[in-house]
Amino acid sequence: MADSQVLEKMRADWNARAKEDVRYYVAFGRRGQTEEEFFATAGGIVRQLEEELARFPKHISAEALRGLEIGCGPGRLMRTMSRNFGELHGVDVSDEMVQLALEKFRGATKIHVHRTNGADLDPLASDYFDFVYSYAVLQHIPAREVVYGYFSEIRRVLKTGGILKCQLNGLPASQKSPDTWEGVRFARPEIADYARDHDFQLLALEGAGTQYMWTTWRKQPHGWSAGLTSEGASTRIRGLGNAQTGEPVVPASGRYAYLTLWMEQLPSDCDLNHLQVAVEGRAATVCYVGPPAWDGLSQINVLMPPGVRTGLLSVEAFWLEKPMCPKAWLHVIPAGPLVPRVCSVLDGTNLLAGNRIESGTVKLVLEDLPESPSITASIDGTALADVDVFCTDALVGRYEVNVTLPEGVPRGAHMIELLCGSRRLAPTQIEVV
Repeated sequence: MADSQVLEKMRADWNARAKEDVRYYVAFGRRGQTEEEFFATAGGIVRQLEEELARFPKHISAEALRGLEIGCGPGRLMRTMSRNFGELHGVDVSDEMVQLALEKFRGATKIHVHRTNGADLDPLASDYFDFVYSYAVLQHIPAREVVYGYFSEIRRVLKTGGILKCQLNGLPASQKSPDTWEGVRFARPEIADYARDHDFQLLALEGAGTQYMWTTWRKQPHGWSAGLTSEGASTRIRGLGNAQTGEPVVPASGRYAYLTLWMEQLPSDCDLNHLQVAVEGRAATVCYVGPPAWDGLSQINVLMPPGVRTGLLSVEAFWLEKPMCPKAWLHVIPAGPLVPRVCSVLDGTNLLAGNRIESGTVKLVLEDLPESPSITASIDGTALADVDVFCTDALVGRYEVNVTLPEGVPRGAHMIELLCGSRRLAPTQIEVV
């Protein structure tokens, strides 16, 4: 499809979804959500976004900041995010979404909503915004060039030093052609390379390999990356431990194999593309570089390298491939055993319905599964033929299992049983309504 066809398809599909059930398609919770339910779903995302505002100097007040949301829809996030800015703008490709947002914020003097063509941010001035954010939007775009066009435009409208925080689909590539619901997917190296090549300081890239991959960039001047130097970089590791639990030990693999380093006098230009961390000489994956805390220390989170042994291991940090501090020492312990289990059972369409199955489909989330597991399912002892299994987070062995109930299943309580290979998981109850 040519670009114009892609953009028109995006607009048409999202206009249709807005008319059908806007709250369902924006928040994924359930059909027919109340306004209170709908806006309550924004809470966790808003907290994640607001954490990035700590990167701005404390002397800058909220009233002095300008924000922009890419894909604002009917204003689910904007309503709460507006408290962080003196001026907040939202853009959307859908006429219907924009109209709903305009009605919602009628009379709100610091909130501004614009319809765009889906290819650029033409209504907005260059070098204008301090903070740009986007959630559950870029994952629905069916063409890579459109996403990259947004990245280019975001760089244009951000001030130098401004911050972008956005979510992308980081699941492995699929054989299915992308559309306006299941859009294009991005691997970690692709995003890291783009940030480096376009002089964005890459501050966070978390959730790689999952549908909800988050990344944070700071706009730097053109030529910034090429002009970096390690001269004068002298820091020290003041503390290290488990990024998930805060304990002074880190397992060699698994869900808790995240290491936090607390760094003193970290160079302000440090980012994921130019900072390396090694555990006993093995390269770890740096995922997050935080702003200086109240005590001047900066937090760096890294994913432990595969194949690392247990024991007391050295940890080294490098800036532009040169050592930047003395070694530190980390106690690495064996990973705990895998315990495959069902974490949640939901209606496949109305997620807020819990285990009350209204749609005839059941969504089960499993964790601690081995790689490429063999999953079979049954209801009340009868095997289910329509079972769809896919990995949503390889690090924690999280898989989503979607099953379609056969016609004629009566209303009332039923038991779903799953087999992971030869291992029988605890049965889970559903109520068909």
